[in-house]
Amino acid sequence: MEKFIESYTVDEVAEALKIHPYTVRRLCREGKLPCFKIGGQWRFSKSEIQEWIDKGRKKLK
Repeated sequence: MEKFIESYTVDEVAEALKIHPYTVRRLCREGKLPCFKIGGQWRFSKSEIQEWIDKGRKKLK
């Protein structure tokens, strides 16, 4: 069996990024944040979120 994906919830991502959970959900709907749904709830792969953050930092340089 494959290894399970370590994931964050909407609230965990919102807290880490210091934005409102509604903003996290909006970014998901708009396809601007790497995410997936499980049972109607947005989830976020820890590694994909870190890559997304790192990519954003590189754009600022």
